[in-house]
Amino acid sequence: MRKFVFAAAVIASTALSAPAFAQDVAPEGPSGFRVGVIGGLDILRPGSSEDTDIRGDDQSSEGFLYGVEAGYDLPLGGVTLGVEAELSNSTGKTRVNRADPNTFGYGSVEAGRDIYVGARLGVPIGTGTLLYAKGGYTNARLNVLADDGSTVLRDQNFQLDGWRVGAGVEKSIGTNTYAKLEYRYSNYTDADFQYPDGSTTNTFSVDTDRHQVVAGVGFRF
Repeated sequence: MRKFVFAAAVIASTALSAPAFAQDVAPEGPSGFRVGVIGGLDILRPGSSEDTDIRGDDQSSEGFLYGVEAGYDLPLGGVTLGVEAELSNSTGKTRVNRADPNTFGYGSVEAGRDIYVGARLGVPIGTGTLLYAKGGYTNARLNVLADDGSTVLRDQNFQLDGWRVGAGVEKSIGTNTYAKLEYRYSNYTDADFQYPDGSTTNTFSVDTDRHQVVAGVGFRF
């Protein structure tokens, strides 16, 4: 009888402690390959060294960002480490007939494709929720606009190289799907100009900022 009572007490204490133990275990972050689509606000403007600092002088190029992304995430002892790549485009452009288009730094242009490759580090903050920071390399294109009143030409472009940092939150919305909201800041420091025949100038220094607020949805494999 004593052995039975002792065994029952051990089983009961184990059952009671199991939920508490489970609560002490940190939630595991997302893992595996993922692909998704993104969209949001895109703002290009001169950096601090190029800004005129004139109140009311609108030097920005604003538009809608859209693109695709892919990545791989690996949980590592309470954090999630990931690598990712992104290809996007934007509807942003400067006004062709503005009084002084050169205040933007490149003349009259529209935003072209943007390539990003980087990494992110996240911390699970609840079941299915990941808070993360990111950073990496970005290469953007600005298409030069030449307008004769009836035709707009885009045969020349600037190639911009720089870096990007950002932060966001990702939430699982199903077994294999997720949604995210993210802010990113990019700074382009080097550029070259490509002519219609494919030739390019030497690399020169620039200072161009990019602010983006994007939302995305994706699927995990």
